Amino acid sequence: MTTSRLRTLATLGLLAMTAAWGSTFVLIKEIVARMPVADFLAVRFVVAALAMLLLFPRRVWRLGPTGIGRGLVLGAIYGVAQLLQTWGLALIAPSVSGFATGMYVVFTPILATLLLRQQLPGRIWIAVLLATLGLGLLSLHGLSVGTGVWLTLASAVLYALHIVVLGHWTRAEDALGLSAVQMVAIALVCGAATLPHGGPVLPPDTGIWLGVLYMALIAGAGAMLVQTWAQAHLPATRAAIVMTTEPVFAAVFAVALGSDVMSWRMLAGGALVLGAMYLVELAPRRRAVDGLPAEAMHHEV
Repeated sequence: MTTSRLRTLATLGLLAMTAAWGSTFVLIKEIVARMPVADFLAVRFVVAALAMLLLFPRRVWRLGPTGIGRGLVLGAIYGVAQLLQTWGLALIAPSVSGFATGMYVVFTPILATLLLRQQLPGRIWIAVLLATLGLGLLSLHGLSVGTGVWLTLASAVLYALHIVVLGHWTRAEDALGLSAVQMVAIALVCGAATLPHGGPVLPPDTGIWLGVLYMALIAGAGAMLVQTWAQAHLPATRAAIVMTTEPVFAAVFAVALGSDVMSWRMLAGGALVLGAMYLVELAPRRRAVDGLPAEAMHHEV
């Protein structure tokens, strides 16, 4: 399979992953109203970790000590980010949390430049600006900077670090094993957060269990697997910009489920985010069609 086709599949995979994430906003709100946030995260990621270990034990073994160590580091970064984000969410409006979390689209190219010495073309920085403006329109109705915002921004920095390091370390053949090890580390971090009150409380009824299972297997284990594989084929900054479609999907699901109404802010914000995606995904392909060899563009990002 050609590099161009693999990148297309990786982009479509990330879009499917962010759609799954976007579908969970209403569901999470219902679940955390009935069980503590840390307990929900612990149960969710323990289920995801067990499922992946049962399905891919040989893939984990093949990683070797170095690969397992990398997976544990990546999972720990992601797990702490999850906790910071949810603690911040308890203190601020969900819309502000969505914007602050989405700021990983800004932090990712900065970290890629600082840590990996990557030289990014101007259109990537323009795409970052468009995506940030789009996130603002989708999420913000006024912003007060308090503890909750700072916690959420800290989680965004960690999400960006996870994206950059995952892109640097992952290989397509290691995606299954690396995803499983990351899930184990996330489960350990979130489980540790429940220890001060005696360990995780289980979901109270069948309906909540079904929601947790969806979050664990589809939006948890499945999404991590897709992201790990996709980032073996996409540069970190491009992956981050594609992933900013999450609030777009969240808005679509919110309108479809009747929990929100369509507004000009949704339309304008979604258009800006999609414009950012156009700059990093479709514009280079059109240049290739118009005569610039695809190989020449693989060094742009």
